[in-house]
Amino acid sequence: MTITDEDCLAETLAFNAQFEAASATRPTRPRVLDATLLAFLRRNRLGGDTPPVRLPQGQDRVVAGGVKVRAFVPDHVDGVYLHIHGGGWAFGSADGQDERLWRIAEQSRLAVVSVDYRLAPEHPFPAGPDDCEAAARWLVDHAEAEFGTRRLLIGGESAGAHLSVLTLLRLRDRHGITGAFRAAHLLFGPYDLSMTPSQRLFGSRQLLSNTDSIQGSYELFTPGMEAEQRRDPGISPLFADLTGLPPARIVVGTEDPLLDDSRFLAARWQEAGASVQLGVVAGAMHGFTLFPLTITEREQQRERDFLAAA
Repeated sequence: MTITDEDCLAETLAFNAQFEAASATRPTRPRVLDATLLAFLRRNRLGGDTPPVRLPQGQDRVVAGGVKVRAFVPDHVDGVYLHIHGGGWAFGSADGQDERLWRIAEQSRLAVVSVDYRLAPEHPFPAGPDDCEAAARWLVDHAEAEFGTRRLLIGGESAGAHLSVLTLLRLRDRHGITGAFRAAHLLFGPYDLSMTPSQRLFGSRQLLSNTDSIQGSYELFTPGMEAEQRRDPGISPLFADLTGLPPARIVVGTEDPLLDDSRFLAARWQEAGASVQLGVVAGAMHGFTLFPLTITEREQQRERDFLAAA
């Protein structure tokens, strides 16, 4: 484990305090979301109050199985990055981070394919994982014809990191596919949906995610399930056999309720025989890469470097 960006700690903690103070003045989001509120929240950028920017470089497509994806293809392609967005399995979209994904495409020389998977609560588990699995299978079969390369990478943020690991496990267990994806990049994901100690103990601090909001996300994604059911390896990859998975870079902040998830997954990933880098960003809260911080600029550069070299 490497603690990074301690020289930015003062700036990072000051932002956290500002964010927490602003959150305290907003109405508490109800546990049950009606259709109007759900539509409003989905229209806006995660972590903000304005719609995301859609770039003309993004291409909306439908691939095998009727799964929607958004693709970014630079002039020179050395590989394909299957990106899975975050948002607690209920928010976010493939067109929610066009600027970031286009930078990855250009600077890492990758075609980026972002999955617009079905969202809870309308489409709870296993709909989202099914869509990500279908998109991954499509890339395994068609990346060379579509993009001129068989070099595949996978990754995502928060719920997208969770879905990335589930996708790798499904490819291995359902289709006998290992080695097709050469690396995984996993940002602040939840890997134990029965709740790790850091999730349970984080409390009510309003740093984008907390104990109550995490629990609410799990109830939307896996309605009616008890904690023991959520420990199923097909839902919580921390409990899965991780053998045969590719090298990974796992990142989380010290002020993230999902800190234990990344720490525990990194240990199990390494024990299963694959190389892993665990980066813990000093003072960073959940979803910190959504905000204009020095640690965001640094982390996004590290992400692009890892994907380019993997």
